[in-house]
Amino acid sequence: MCLAIPARVIAVGPDDRAVVDLNGTRQEISLALVDGVAVGDYVIVHVGFALQKLDAAEAEKTLSLFAEMSQAVAALEGGEHPPADEIRR
Repeated sequence: MCLAIPARVIAVGPDDRAVVDLNGTRQEISLALVDGVAVGDYVIVHVGFALQKLDAAEAEKTLSLFAEMSQAVAALEGGEHPPADEIRR
């Protein structure tokens, strides 16, 4: 199973490189597969590559669903996970 997640672009550099914010973690990725990406855009990231641009509303919806899943897992495990609003950042 593969998982691609939405990430917000926070910097665009040379050679089709960018830095994205993945839930508070910054990671350098490749933009070689996607044209026209700018700071503030959301992209779907898989194994270090942006696969496509994503509408901001859709990205927020997806990130919110991931946060809800994290909370559900925490409840089942009896542990504590960060609140959903912290996961979306």
